[in-house]
Amino acid sequence: MASQTENERIRQLRELLHHHNYRYYILDDPEISDAEYDRLMQELLALEAANPQFVTEDSPTQRIGHAPVSGFRTVAHQRSLLSLGNAFSLEDLKVFTARVARWAEESVDFICELKIDGLAVSLTYKQGIFVQGATRGDGQEGEDITQNLKTVGTIPLRLQEPVDINVRGEVYMARADFIALNNQREAQGEPIFANPRNAAAGSLRQLDSKVTAQRNLDIFVYGMGSIGNHQIHTHLEALGTLKTLGFRTNPHATFCATIQEINEFIEMWTKERPNLPYDIDGVVVKANNLAIQDKLGNTAKSPRWAIAYKFPAEQAITRVLDIGVQVGRTGAITPLAYLEPTLVAGSTVSRATLHNEDIVKAKDVRIGDYVIIQKAGDVIPEIVQSLPQRRSGEEVIFTMPKECPDCGGKTFRESGEAVTRCVNGQCPAQRFEGLVHFASRNAMDIDGLGPALIRQLITANLLSSAADLYRLTLEQLMKLERFGQKSAENLLQALENSKERPLANLIFALGIRLVGIEVARELANRFGSMENLIKASFEDLIAIDAVGDKIAQSVIEFFLAEQNRQLVTHLACVGVKMEQTNQPNPTQRELSHQTWVVTGKLEGYSRNEISDWLRSLGAQVTGSISKNTDYLVAGEKAGSKLTKAKQLGVRVLTETEFYNFLRERGVSIDQ
Repeated sequence: MASQTENERIRQLRELLHHHNYRYYILDDPEISDAEYDRLMQELLALEAANPQFVTEDSPTQRIGHAPVSGFRTVAHQRSLLSLGNAFSLEDLKVFTARVARWAEESVDFICELKIDGLAVSLTYKQGIFVQGATRGDGQEGEDITQNLKTVGTIPLRLQEPVDINVRGEVYMARADFIALNNQREAQGEPIFANPRNAAAGSLRQLDSKVTAQRNLDIFVYGMGSIGNHQIHTHLEALGTLKTLGFRTNPHATFCATIQEINEFIEMWTKERPNLPYDIDGVVVKANNLAIQDKLGNTAKSPRWAIAYKFPAEQAITRVLDIGVQVGRTGAITPLAYLEPTLVAGSTVSRATLHNEDIVKAKDVRIGDYVIIQKAGDVIPEIVQSLPQRRSGEEVIFTMPKECPDCGGKTFRESGEAVTRCVNGQCPAQRFEGLVHFASRNAMDIDGLGPALIRQLITANLLSSAADLYRLTLEQLMKLERFGQKSAENLLQALENSKERPLANLIFALGIRLVGIEVARELANRFGSMENLIKASFEDLIAIDAVGDKIAQSVIEFFLAEQNRQLVTHLACVGVKMEQTNQPNPTQRELSHQTWVVTGKLEGYSRNEISDWLRSLGAQVTGSISKNTDYLVAGEKAGSKLTKAKQLGVRVLTETEFYNFLRERGVSIDQ
């Protein structure tokens, strides 16, 4: 009986604390003092400790943090988290708004929002309960940081309505909290963070969520990945719905009917941004009407209906102490300026890229020069110009080295190219950068294998090529400095997991010059195995739409090199998968001249995988429904695209019907 009474009191306390969290964080209108809130929280903590069977995932006590985890698992986003295209001038915005109106074939209203300088996250709720939070990652997949996000007070653990919804937001750290955190770290002899964004990102990626709970993080939610059952027609309505549900939205979002109103909003916040308690790096401009957003759709990387206006870069004057070079994985030798440390746009800059020899000459940058530097888009440090009027006569003109600084091999600059390269394929710098690339997220995604560990393995003579990674033993790893048994076991498991990476990621991991992840996907889909790719002729390669002459020649030259063919052989010998799974027959192109759209939540395979199958059969895959669309593959919660497809008479296939459609055409589907 006492247990039932305690359960009821626990339930009452949870409801009270959820209510007061909503009043404090969302409405900014608290009804009780901090001391009274703390008293209620302590009572709930004590009752839950005595009755752990009554603890729920949405309890306010779950914000305090959980035991450390060994690593973050990867989760797929319900809908892609695309990056935004950038505008750097008001003329860029004028072109953007005119283009949107032209594509929409009607007048378009816009919403302007402050672009918070933080870390993008996706939050998923089931029946109004927060069940999963993830980083943006590569836009298709992110890291599951649910427990860390639960410690952020402004992220509701339970919504005001029991809805299924996915939302996107930006987690950030206010300037005052950033300064306090750095002061604390400096006093404890720990390295300080460069800026609030880095501090927020570092806090969210703590393996111990109790550490995250000690960092005062905040969030603004700015959009929906899925809407649930809500009938919403505009982005402004969406923001209102988000606030009603209990999310914290930025109060400065503004409706703008004309380009002039957009310009006025930007001009105001360009001046007012220093007065905000948090950092912003621009303004996001979005088409307000959701039907227009859906009609315009997306490119492979960004929505056509939104753009980010980036504030003019903050500039400063500093001195070039030296100009060195760094060698990349393809042998590219890049000049790098070492600067007197200078504060720019909230962080200290001590290095800046000079890109290539031609830019050094064009800007006439010399060792010892005073220069104007800026952080382009508030991110990448670059030298704008030198200040020759301040020269003393002791400045030194920089020349590109004739020999590679890492291996001593000859350097070569091909006619018509701006880049100077080291031609030694065995160059240690190239090998190091290639291994870092091999382990990266879009490549083999080997969790825990970062640059510092790769250097350590090379120094210990345990690592010469990527294939050596898969021959590492527990005993070898445990002999490394600061490497315990658990760390070693985790790395070995991550290496074992990486053997099953898709063929596209393996192709990208090889570091073939000019072959990015999208081209790698096209190559994997077209050839189906590494063996077929190695045998491909120049004509076979350029038959792919995404592959031009230069890419084709680069692929051919890569596999002509004996050491590269040996690497592939050795990777196959240690168990790395060399074939595409569920590969469509590339000879079947019967869907040529057809246009397909894939939407909704799919159970069997991702939308990207389904789109790849369709492209392999010759279809064009787009992001929006129009009168030219032939088929729509509709998963659960297909939304407005399904409605529009029915209105236009587009043939709709369920996920099961689509798999049957492929089987009928000889494509093997393990469903």
